[in-house]
Amino acid sequence: MTTERRPMRADARRNYERLLAEAEAAFRERGTDASLEEIARSAGVGIGTLYRHFPTRDALLEALLHDRFATLCEMGADLLGAKSPRTALVSWLREFAKSSNRYQGLPASVMATLNDEDSRLYASCHAMREVGEQLLARAQQAGEVRPDLLASELLLLVASISWANEHSPNSIDRFLTLLVEGIWS
Repeated sequence: MTTERRPMRADARRNYERLLAEAEAAFRERGTDASLEEIARSAGVGIGTLYRHFPTRDALLEALLHDRFATLCEMGADLLGAKSPRTALVSWLREFAKSSNRYQGLPASVMATLNDEDSRLYASCHAMREVGEQLLARAQQAGEVRPDLLASELLLLVASISWANEHSPNSIDRFLTLLVEGIWS
């Protein structure tokens, strides 16, 4: 049995959009730990309205990041056909690092949800992990990446680069270059 979701009423849709806009601003300014109560207040709604639309902080993050993560997955799928597995992997890792750096605290949220199947972010993060695993495996099969490197380790290292960029802005490319030079076989 499938249940179809009814379209949102116009006022509910406006509340939803205002909540997303206020969450985007709050997360950019104060990081992913920004107060949900302040987000609701800034959107002109009560906290109950926020929780009706987004039952958890992860659900709110997932709504904000869904399209960006889907684009990253599509990019990875396209890169699986690239001539150079090494270049494909580095290109994808660079975009992964930049996407993980959208808000302060996001790298930790992304890494935490990779193992939390109950999180609303899990499906998006898991899809990214799968494409990252495929890109890594392809580079390893080509002999371009050390064979003992696990995808989970690589993603954690790149998330660490995103975290470091929070404290040393504009360092993603430099740190990624240093990482990449250490993982090639």
